[in-house]
Amino acid sequence: MNDLLHLRGTFEQAKSAKKPPSVSLPRNQSVKADKLHQLKEQLTKQYNFWKNEKFIEGALISVYYIKIAAKSNRIQGLLCKSKSPSLSMVGARFSDDPSPKHIITHYIPLEVLEESIQRLDKALEILLSEFGDTITQEDLLAVKTNKVKLKDREISKTNFMKVIVDAFYVEKFDLYVDSFTKEEQSIVTLFRTERPTVSLLSQLGIHISYDKIIDDSTVLLFPDELNQLKKKAPYLISMGVSDITKLTKDDFFPGEVSLLSIPSPENEPTVGVIDTMFDQSVYFSEWVEWKNMLHPDIPLSPNDFRHGTAVTSLIVDGPSFNPKLDDHLGRFRVRHFGVAKDSQFSSFTVLKLIDEIVTTNKDIKVWNLSLGSALEISKNFISPEAAILDRIQNENDVLFVISGTNKVKDTKKRMAIGSPADSINALVVNSVDFDGKPASYARNGPVLSFFTKPDVSYYGGEKGNPIRVCTSLGESFVAGTSFAAPWISRKLCYLIHVLGLSREAAKALLIHSTLSWEKTQKDETLIGYGIVPVTIEEVVQCKNDEIRFVIQGISEKYDTYNYNLPVPIYKNKHPFIAQATLCYFPHCSRLQGVDYTSTEFDFKFGRVKSTGVESLDHNNQGAQDLDFTYEADARRLYRKWDNVKNIRETLKKNPREKKVYERGTWGISIKTKERSSEKRGENMHFGLVVTLKEIRGVNRVDEFIKHCNLKGWLVNTISIENQINLFNIAEEEVHFDD
Repeated sequence: MNDLLHLRGTFEQAKSAKKPPSVSLPRNQSVKADKLHQLKEQLTKQYNFWKNEKFIEGALISVYYIKIAAKSNRIQGLLCKSKSPSLSMVGARFSDDPSPKHIITHYIPLEVLEESIQRLDKALEILLSEFGDTITQEDLLAVKTNKVKLKDREISKTNFMKVIVDAFYVEKFDLYVDSFTKEEQSIVTLFRTERPTVSLLSQLGIHISYDKIIDDSTVLLFPDELNQLKKKAPYLISMGVSDITKLTKDDFFPGEVSLLSIPSPENEPTVGVIDTMFDQSVYFSEWVEWKNMLHPDIPLSPNDFRHGTAVTSLIVDGPSFNPKLDDHLGRFRVRHFGVAKDSQFSSFTVLKLIDEIVTTNKDIKVWNLSLGSALEISKNFISPEAAILDRIQNENDVLFVISGTNKVKDTKKRMAIGSPADSINALVVNSVDFDGKPASYARNGPVLSFFTKPDVSYYGGEKGNPIRVCTSLGESFVAGTSFAAPWISRKLCYLIHVLGLSREAAKALLIHSTLSWEKTQKDETLIGYGIVPVTIEEVVQCKNDEIRFVIQGISEKYDTYNYNLPVPIYKNKHPFIAQATLCYFPHCSRLQGVDYTSTEFDFKFGRVKSTGVESLDHNNQGAQDLDFTYEADARRLYRKWDNVKNIRETLKKNPREKKVYERGTWGISIKTKERSSEKRGENMHFGLVVTLKEIRGVNRVDEFIKHCNLKGWLVNTISIENQINLFNIAEEEVHFDD
């Protein structure tokens, strides 16, 4: 087996040299005068509505697009005056059509709405007088090149063209009213306006204390308060979810009371656990720091200690009583926080507790969260729980491992995963049986109709072949995604604390370890990228005919690249196929609905040509001389806006070597793209894992290391035994003589 290589090198950083795309219609498309007239009438209706509404000073206008709209296809001439319309966005969702379409909500001043009506009116006048009933792309080009001059008009040439293009991509303008209805305590998010949420609700007769506020736009409302809001100003509600979360149930099968022994902990790394309570009477309690985060007056029953104790038992000592899942990682210490009872909890309370727990325990990098809602996630927005976790992970350099939640008992049809398994930055774990098939209780993704969730799968037990755990009553046999996640937490804690990888690289390596060279027909909505191998050696090491390396870097500017990867050459060919996995932790905004992640890394990996990197997945985004990539295709093929990127080649029956280009090297290119003018992606860390497979079975790792050193790369071999020794030395207490 070949060890994992850690490559350190210099990435070049370059600003974007691209100019904004010119305003144009798609080829062979046109806009009719009737469309402009309809849009003008719709905005006029909206203006008449909003000028009589007194709760807010501006207008909430929802734009219904004809498709999933790329940033370049969204309005540019309407709902704006001088600033970009993206600055007024307060929400985005998908329609219920068979082929989803964007619905994007803007909050704008009334004078801007009035200006948009005037622009449509003037554009309509020009269209009728200069072009008859229809304007084409050729007509727009004539306007742009001054072959057709707009004389004595009260609209500029640029704004006229923008309005015409907007009219093509916009289906309609309308008032959006959320259909959320709950007769129970709920977490409600309002559209962002110029008024503070508490002040706005007070004007509506709803008086909110500050202990019921999650953030600037999200509050906890009782049923009567929610009904009052829906009666007086339903258009203010962006999204809402029930606050009372009923936990998904894991199966517990009784076992015998058995006594085990365990040595005292020494310098083992620590995993954080946020769960139900922990029973201090178990044999491994010396390995667990435990704190009950609930109010002392809340009564606890024996059942409240069962789930949390079982989860923690797997992290501390799971391989001792599950030998077929021995990952060769030994034992781990746990810092366990009890935040919930066994049956249900207040999401609002747990959100506040998790934030406090993580920010006051900064030494812990991996947190296990095996609590999940029985309710299915929304297709149009991230749950409040997941959004808080994504923010915490973005700000605190931590990684949450979250169970994929279980089906409600006796449910045979598919169920979407429950919160907080819709966290985008977290590593979400589903369960498979010991034959590698999705567990009977597994729920499916994706999240927001697009993001791959779960990320990976592991063995969580089935009724006929369960996982063994320890509870206060002795051994139990269990089945559930709750008991798949702890095994992954162990591996990630080891990769970060012992091997010294960043959380980005550790997440990338774990996902990368699930990939195979064969073309498989797996259901990603249930299994994710694949099943994580049992032993740590299978994660970190690779076969003798493979070269696996990890790179940790920072994207400082628009283009982050290195064109000097010396993939070995034999007989003037590259005898390799490759796989690459990139992970990063973007800033996320729940207020933006389906446009949740703020930053996109356009990732390319492959041989270097004179024009740059020829990516193995034929990613042509941004290429000047090639056809435009539609937004839906970019998301499907290249995972645009996803924070995990996979480039994967498969091993064919008669594989062929790759041509060597002029430079003779391979390269990495990461282009940073933003949804708004805020530079959220500046100085963002990433982790990249690459595996090269020699198609003739030859071991070329020594050749690769030698040429990396010649190209300026510093190469460190990550040997499991050596890294454990280094970790133990680093954790030793040093005593100085007086």
